[in-house]
Amino acid sequence: MSERQSVLLNFLKPVSELESRIQNLSYLVNNNKLSFTNELNTLKHQINRLKKEIFASLTPLQRLHLVRQAERPTTLDYISHILDDWVELHGDRGGADDSALVGGIGLLNNKTVVFIGHQRGKDTKDNVHRNFGMPSPGGYRKALRLMKHANRFNFPILTFIDTPGAWAGIEAEKLGQGEAIAVNLREMFSFNVPIICTVIGEGGSGGALGIGVGDKILMLEHAVYTVATPEACAAILWKDSKLSLEAAEALKITSMDLKILGIIDRIIEEPTGGSQADPNQAAMNLKSALTEELEYLLSLSNSKRRNLRYLKFRSIGTFYEEVIS
Repeated sequence: MSERQSVLLNFLKPVSELESRIQNLSYLVNNNKLSFTNELNTLKHQINRLKKEIFASLTPLQRLHLVRQAERPTTLDYISHILDDWVELHGDRGGADDSALVGGIGLLNNKTVVFIGHQRGKDTKDNVHRNFGMPSPGGYRKALRLMKHANRFNFPILTFIDTPGAWAGIEAEKLGQGEAIAVNLREMFSFNVPIICTVIGEGGSGGALGIGVGDKILMLEHAVYTVATPEACAAILWKDSKLSLEAAEALKITSMDLKILGIIDRIIEEPTGGSQADPNQAAMNLKSALTEELEYLLSLSNSKRRNLRYLKFRSIGTFYEEVIS
């Protein structure tokens, strides 16, 4: 078993069993020249139906476990499919080049854009190098440098969110983690260029918000976006991380919940089985949505776009209480 291969999730075991039966039948057909066409077609139909049923009824915690799988496409995986030509840019011009947060410049349908995104690893060694997708202050300052470059040259900004949170080590605090994220939040409200943020996996806490202020907030169907991981929430509220299932339900972390709450603007459909089942199709779905949203944002004036961005975030968290006389 390779390091990249993740532990099979419990809710996917029925699918795995059917896939194993299909492989066995295919082996018999190919090696013994037997005719099991009808049986194979029946099993393939069953597995497609089973996948749709399972993925249509995933709990919030199951979605979180799904997006943490090593096989799920990362920022650079999507960039290689979405952009026609691109180059990664490095460094915050202050002595740091955080590999947990990547960025660069490229072409989206012949339109120059700047991209920024969290980058997880594919195996243990890669995850250590990428710090498990948890950026340091240097990463956020690198992102800010690239965003300022985009604003200066009138390039739209695309961000891709996929992190359990910003790095919470002592060294990160010494280097000003909170200040780096806060400055990004402030500056992203001021930029004239269109900004589209997409949650592609796990959007965790301030680490996600550090590149999460945009004119449009998109979210892949099975992605999650949360103020804290369910494990952390359960540990804080109930002193028991084993209550993460209850915490995940209460936090409203799924794309559907967040769309209803008005926090995100659009849900992007994933292939049956999640983006890891068909990365090419997932990337095409994302590219189509980004192209459509960018075309709309470019039709607005800079001042109107900035104002709408401000009003969008000011309206988040609005709620009504019934007054009992």
